Amino acid sequence: MNASELWKRFQASLCQVPALDVSLDVSRMGFDDGFLERMQPAFEKAFAAMEELEKGAIANPDENRMVGHYWLRAPELAPSPELSAEIAATLDAIAAFAAQVHDGAVKPQRKPRFTRLLSIGIGGSALGPMFVADALGDPNADKLQPHFIDNTDPDGIARELERIGDRLDETLVVVMSKSGGTPETRNGMLVVAEAYREAGLDFARHATAVTGEGSKLDQAATREGWLARFPMWDWVGGRTSVTSAVGLVPGLLQGLDMKALLDGAAEMDRATRSRDAARNPAAMLALTWYLATDGRGAKDMVVLPYKDRLLLFSRYLQQLVMESLGKRLDLEGNRVDQGISVYGNKGSTDQHAYVQQLRDGVDNFFATFIRVLEDGGAGMEVEPGVTPGDYLHGFLLGTREALFANDRRSATITVARVDARTVGALIALFERAVGLYAILVGVNAYHQPGVEAGKKAAASVLEVQEKALAALSATPRTADQIAEALGDRDSAETVYLVLEHLAANGRAHITPGANPGLTTFQAV
Repeated sequence: MNASELWKRFQASLCQVPALDVSLDVSRMGFDDGFLERMQPAFEKAFAAMEELEKGAIANPDENRMVGHYWLRAPELAPSPELSAEIAATLDAIAAFAAQVHDGAVKPQRKPRFTRLLSIGIGGSALGPMFVADALGDPNADKLQPHFIDNTDPDGIARELERIGDRLDETLVVVMSKSGGTPETRNGMLVVAEAYREAGLDFARHATAVTGEGSKLDQAATREGWLARFPMWDWVGGRTSVTSAVGLVPGLLQGLDMKALLDGAAEMDRATRSRDAARNPAAMLALTWYLATDGRGAKDMVVLPYKDRLLLFSRYLQQLVMESLGKRLDLEGNRVDQGISVYGNKGSTDQHAYVQQLRDGVDNFFATFIRVLEDGGAGMEVEPGVTPGDYLHGFLLGTREALFANDRRSATITVARVDARTVGALIALFERAVGLYAILVGVNAYHQPGVEAGKKAAASVLEVQEKALAALSATPRTADQIAEALGDRDSAETVYLVLEHLAANGRAHITPGANPGLTTFQAV
C-alpha cells in the first residue's frame, strides 16, 4: 500500500469522538474492506448483550452478579431508583469528606491538617488509583501528597513509610479491600497501624476504609471508630472500580478533578453505546484485537503512550485486559485458553528498550500508540523552531511508520491533552472494548478463577510452613525427612523452599548440602 492509498485509508477509517477530542486510527491494523461487514452479525449480538448488562442483567453467571461499573458515572442508568440514589449519595459523601479534610474540619490527632495520603490496596484497589494519581497529580497543587502500598513486601512497606518519614502524624490512611480479608492489604494495614502505635498515635484517628458492607474491615473500622467508611459494592469488580469509591476517595483527597474524570467516562460510554461499529471506538478496538489475535490471543498487545503522565496506563491495562480475558473455559464450559497479553512502558523510552525487537524481531504483537497533541511543559526551543515536544511527537510517528514498513500492525489513539476528562474517557474506552471482545469470544470477563486458585495455593504453602517450622528440632534433617515426618512426602520441595526463606530471615538454621536434597535444617 503506497502513501496515497494509506492516507485515503486513514481518512476513511478514522473513528472520532468530537465531544472528547479523542480519535482512533485503525488504518494500519491490516483489515480488508469486507472485514467489518463480516463481523457485523457477531457485533449485533455483542451490542445486545452489552445493553442487557447495562440494564442490570446477570452478566457474571459464575458469581450470579450484575456488572454495574457503567452506572458509577451515570447513576440514573442503574436498574432501580434505590441503587441510583445510593450511588449518588456515596459520591456526595466522598466529596464532603474530602472537603472536610482539606479545610481541616477532619484533622489528625496532633496536627492541624492532613498533608499526606497513604492508600493501601492491591490489584484494582491499587492499579487504578495509582494510574490516576500519577497521570493527574501536580506536586505544587495536590492538596494531599499521595503514597501507595500495594504489596505484602515488608521492605516495600518500610520504604514507603520512610518516604513519609516524620509526616506520619499528618498522613491519612485509606485501606481498600472488598472482603476486608485480602492478605496483602491486611498485612500492609497491620504494619502501618503498628508504625502509628510506635509513634504514639491512634491509628483509627488517621484511617478511612473502602470496603464491602459488613466485611471484616468494615466491622473493624466501625468498632475502632475510624474517620470514615465508604462502600465497595459486589456488582463492581476490582479491575473496573476506579470510578467507584476505590478511585474517588484517594483522587478527591489528593485534590484531583474526579468529577471531570467521571464526566469523561460518561461521555465515552455514550459514544461507545453506538451500534454503528465504524463510529464506535470501543467496538473498533475490540475488532482490531480480534483480527490481530485471530480471536484467540495469538498476539500480544504493546501499549505505547508517548507521554510521561501515561506511564502507568499499561500496568492498569494489564489487569483490566488480562484478568478479564485470560480464561481457560468459555461460557459453555469448553476449554479455550483465551486471553491477550499486555505490556508497555512509555515513548520514547521504549525506543531505547524493546522497539528494536518490535521492528525486526518475532512478529508476535500489535501496538497501540497513544498520541497526545498538547505538549505541556515550558515549550522551549531546543533547536530553531523545534521543541522537546516536537521530538517526542516525531519519535511516535517515526516508530509507527517504521513498524508499518516491516508489516507490524498498530492502532493509534489520539487525545488532545492528559487531563481528568481524558483519563476518564480512556478508562471507559478500554472497559467497553474488553467487555465487547469478551462477548465476541464467549468468555466471562467479570470473574477471576485463576486468581482464586492462586490464593488457595498460597494458603496451602503457609500451612506447610507452619507445620515444617513446628517440626524443626536440634537434629539436622533434610526436606525429605521433614516432609515424611509431616506425613506428606510430596511436599518436600515446598518444605525446602519455605525453610530456606525462614533461614534467610533468622527463623531457622540451614546447613547447605551439595544439592537441595542434602541440605539440612534445624530449629534456631
